[in-house]
Amino acid sequence: MDKNIFREYDIRGVVGKQLTDETVSTVGLAIGTFFRQNDAKLIALGYDARESSPRFCSLFEESLKKTGCDVLLIGRVSTPMLYHTVFTAGVDGGIMITGSHNPPAHNGFKICLGKDALFGSQIQEIRVIAESGEFAAGEGTSSTVDVMDKYCDDIISRVEMGSRPITAVVDSGNGMGGITGVPIYKSLGINVIDIFTEPDANFPNHHPDPTVEENLTMMIDKVRETGANVGIAFDGDGDRIGVVDEKGRIIWGDELLILYSRAILEKMPGATIIGEVKCSKNLYDDIAARGGNGIMWKAGHSLIKAKMKETGAAFAGEMSGHVFFADRFYGFDDAAYAGARLLEILTNTDQPLSQLLADVPETFSTPELRVECSDDIKFRVSDAIAERFGRDHNVNTIDGARIDFANGWGLVRPSNTQEMLVVRCEADTEQHLEEIKNTLLTAIEEIKAQLGGS
Repeated sequence: MDKNIFREYDIRGVVGKQLTDETVSTVGLAIGTFFRQNDAKLIALGYDARESSPRFCSLFEESLKKTGCDVLLIGRVSTPMLYHTVFTAGVDGGIMITGSHNPPAHNGFKICLGKDALFGSQIQEIRVIAESGEFAAGEGTSSTVDVMDKYCDDIISRVEMGSRPITAVVDSGNGMGGITGVPIYKSLGINVIDIFTEPDANFPNHHPDPTVEENLTMMIDKVRETGANVGIAFDGDGDRIGVVDEKGRIIWGDELLILYSRAILEKMPGATIIGEVKCSKNLYDDIAARGGNGIMWKAGHSLIKAKMKETGAAFAGEMSGHVFFADRFYGFDDAAYAGARLLEILTNTDQPLSQLLADVPETFSTPELRVECSDDIKFRVSDAIAERFGRDHNVNTIDGARIDFANGWGLVRPSNTQEMLVVRCEADTEQHLEEIKNTLLTAIEEIKAQLGGS
């Protein structure tokens, strides 16, 4: 068994190579044992549209039953539908079989104990159980339930639409988000122009990752062609959202968070709102200017959800399009619900989406730059960056090193999933942006050379 399938937030790998039927069965036994050790017995189990997902579901079902777990089969669903079942169906935990936005040959497993998503040491605990070969024994049962209507009805009941007619282009990327998002938005009275709604494991039209600009080009063209008010895109398993305005301009994750946080703070003065280390300074300044309590936290959906629970935050989000509403919702990341809340905002104003963010100061930023860096030194490089720049600058080390410069900021963060450092920079001018970027990239290479790594 390849230990690298046990990641920070989930278990995943390449089907047929890292994820063989034997490996999946063993992982299922290990997860079932983990559940039983934590007094969890009734487990919801769902899967996405990947070719391997139905087979993996059957393997998991049998493995879980062998450990004494009872399995509630909810069928082919989006990840938020699995989360919703965990929150509403009286189960003790859940497993979602999904490759998310990864390439078609990949698959993986997102796991919840109670209402909490597993991460970090808990994922490694499952690895240790799998490697030990010592599993709980029992005779569990299986039952099947259709959760679609309950889920859709619940979301529809939690938004307050205005009277303005809205046309929305919805691009599901042939992932799972469209099977709920499209009917929900139509039920809310939106004129929906849907593209690539039918789930297809091969993603024939474009890759379902709304953080990548080229994946949004067809939706942008459709918005401009039809004169739609907004474009909404989903990732492969429906837990991340991408948005473009009526002009076809991409509303990046931190800009979207500004829009949501303003709406929340109007009704919940002083609310706590969480962003992550890659988000623009504009987000935190905007929250503070409106009397909110902004918290910068670590990236990662499991980590964000844990911080929300700890702080009682009303809302949180990431650059990647994970958006978490505790306000009027359950606190998990759900792109269909996030889209509904955006449509709620638009139907309750006469302004176009572009105008709602027109007062946000213009900044210049890099995309996520990825610098190759081996696992054995990437955290040491990040620590050394923090030490070097900490002598003359304010440095936030909550997740890597985020350094404040006179005209912007720069982040160096070890990836939790790959052998690389993630670098992102923002500044008030393009020249200052280039200076900050080059300063950090030069420092990284110097430190890598000193540490003798690659």
